[in-house]
Amino acid sequence: MTTVTSDTAASRTEGVGPLLRAWRQQRRVSQLELALRADSSARHISFVETGRSRPSEEMVLRLAEHLDVPVRERNALLLAAGYAPRYPETPLDDPALEVVRAGLERLIGGFEPYPALVVDAMYDVVAANRGVLALFDGVPESLLTPPLNAVRLTLHPRGLAPRIRNLREWRGHLLEQMRRNIALRRSDRLRALYDEVVAYPVPDTAGPEEPAEPVAYFALPMVIEHRGRTLSFVSSISTFNTPMDVTVAELAVETLLPADPATAEYLQTWLS
Repeated sequence: MTTVTSDTAASRTEGVGPLLRAWRQQRRVSQLELALRADSSARHISFVETGRSRPSEEMVLRLAEHLDVPVRERNALLLAAGYAPRYPETPLDDPALEVVRAGLERLIGGFEPYPALVVDAMYDVVAANRGVLALFDGVPESLLTPPLNAVRLTLHPRGLAPRIRNLREWRGHLLEQMRRNIALRRSDRLRALYDEVVAYPVPDTAGPEEPAEPVAYFALPMVIEHRGRTLSFVSSISTFNTPMDVTVAELAVETLLPADPATAEYLQTWLS
């Protein structure tokens, strides 16, 4: 069954034209360029955006594809144009997604001893391997009550934040990632989470926003204390290709890979 969120329901009243124009402008694509991509005309695109022409269902989906609109928001565009949603939103615990769940569990299990987890659009943890759970050692039970939230656990002053040596850098990276997702998904719930975590206090010992000297890493690491050791991880994120379900489209697999030989060596004995 397709679920319409409050954000999606609200967008229905805006009309499809302004929504498409907003996506086009966000993608920095001209009406002419979009028309060429979608095998249409700039005149027709203009008429659609101003409400002078009602696009067909096929045209809505074609424009959404060429503007790289997320699956959830494609449903919102269809609703705004007066059509039924095309993409279902199946609960992750539904039997129909058993293959997805089992595949994700095998995937993150295969990454051990490297930490790996699966999060949804709200950064809630839907699956995690033993490496991730070991990193949460010492985090208060109040923060470990389901649903676990990866951003909250990372930035909360009683979560991982006090142990992250380059907290200001890592915090800036996470907040920028959240801002991009808010712009992409236009979610009030995600905005509320951002407002919560951005207000968390940052200790004076959190380090500078940027390192005083260049660091020889191939990507920004998360440098964290764990059981008296300093570990460095870089994050790798994977998503499903061409998803046809809103829930699946919003899942992401995040893997924390060792950023230096010492961390890699430690991980090999960590869970043995």
